[in-house]
Amino acid sequence: MPDETDPQSNEPLQRVKGRGAQSQSPNRFESVHLSVEPTESTSAKTTQYLTDQSQSIVSQNSSPDIPFRYSINPYRGCEHGCSYCYARPTHEFLGMSAGIDFESKIIVKDNAVDLLRTFLARPKWKPESMMMSGVTDPYQPIERDRKITRGILRLMLQCRHPISVITKNALIERDLDLLQALATDNLVHVAISITTLDRELAQVMEPRTSSPDARFRAIKTLADAGVPVRIMAAPVIPGLNDHEIPELLSRASDAGATTAGYVMLRLPGAVQPIFEEWLSRVRPNNIEKVLAKIQEVRDGAMNDTAFRSRMRGTGVRADSIAEMFKLFAQKKGLGLESKPLACDRFVPPASSSGQMSLF
Repeated sequence: MPDETDPQSNEPLQRVKGRGAQSQSPNRFESVHLSVEPTESTSAKTTQYLTDQSQSIVSQNSSPDIPFRYSINPYRGCEHGCSYCYARPTHEFLGMSAGIDFESKIIVKDNAVDLLRTFLARPKWKPESMMMSGVTDPYQPIERDRKITRGILRLMLQCRHPISVITKNALIERDLDLLQALATDNLVHVAISITTLDRELAQVMEPRTSSPDARFRAIKTLADAGVPVRIMAAPVIPGLNDHEIPELLSRASDAGATTAGYVMLRLPGAVQPIFEEWLSRVRPNNIEKVLAKIQEVRDGAMNDTAFRSRMRGTGVRADSIAEMFKLFAQKKGLGLESKPLACDRFVPPASSSGQMSLF
């Protein structure tokens, strides 16, 4: 990624250390884009934290291949910087780039707990499990300071409201007290996402998240405390990490995970060129093989937006991955479906103003 301190000069710009994207990919909604080639030298890119002005915190989706209707996202953008992140294009709606902006300009929902309290206080609300987070990671680095995710978990515990959490950051261990209390009443599922067992590959593919070993430790910490944990192999990248599925499931089971799932690599919009640039940089000798195998599971294309098939892929290779995953999950005693959470213990909160909401 170029250093953007002087975008009008002709001076050679530098690569950015610790970032998954190395460029400001064009915003599909903007007509003008400045593109400068990076040099081989390195530089840092300071993360900016911006205040979100949204008046809602709960999102609703109707996708038939996502097992939840409501989701909570404490942050927009994600500093983890995963090169493959399907959520990158969401930053384009904010007038920013899906590239380096997505991982260096983080929108923080400081009022998330109050917004959620108001939502849950609505007289017509009928509780059902919510997912945190449906888009970006709720335990990315800024959560260590802001503690928004922790505040949401605390509110859910006070209200006895069911919630599922997915993350690839071992910071979740910090909230063991709340998660354990929620688990006691069957009010929480936790999914830990692990993409690869290769520490060096993880460092360049997911530069600012926890190491694979730290994530396995988090599975054990949670499981030992009675918190149900699901291992997510996400994403499965044909030709790059699909061969790791058997060992990944074995280690997750040994650590205490009880269920397992996976998602095939998705490359919507600006994600495709970002991922391809990353792959050419870190695995130049394998790029043709990996891209060809991705096309095998996408009917000759690089992406598929159709419901159902977008999460699993199609064709012989996709079927083979599905069968291998199912076989080794069964072999290690990992279920493919999680136990439904309790929805009959909900205690509505007062609204943030101390009065019951009229809506």
